[in-house]
Amino acid sequence: MNISLVAHDKKKEMIIDFALSYKHILSKHNLFATGTTGKMISEATGLKIHRFQSGPMGGDQQIGAKIAENNMDLIIFFRDPLTAQPHEPDISALIRLCDVHQIPLVTNLGGAEIVIRALEAGFFEWRNLINKKNNEG
Repeated sequence: MNISLVAHDKKKEMIIDFALSYKHILSKHNLFATGTTGKMISEATGLKIHRFQSGPMGGDQQIGAKIAENNMDLIIFFRDPLTAQPHEPDISALIRLCDVHQIPLVTNLGGAEIVIRALEAGFFEWRNLINKKNNEG
């Protein structure tokens, strides 16, 4: 599966800790991240991560393009709800695309732990069915 890892500045340490804790699961998938977050996770974990631009420089939109092309399966986005973000319209657009294209999006540690365990248990088979249908049509 294609998984994007994104975190606002005040949540970067949390996503690094998450990636370290679940490295054994994440390592089985194709990982993507916005610029700084991807660099920090990769350096801390050794995981191979395709890095987009930083969020404010268009990284959120690059992930959104992957969603629109049906090339993204899960977004783990640790948001900081208490700090204004200069690229809030891009974040809103990313969330909207997840809703439009039925892409699971979690925005906090509690949700991420549930989703990563579901991924490990094989509860995302429906994405394979959608991808198979899209490739046939």
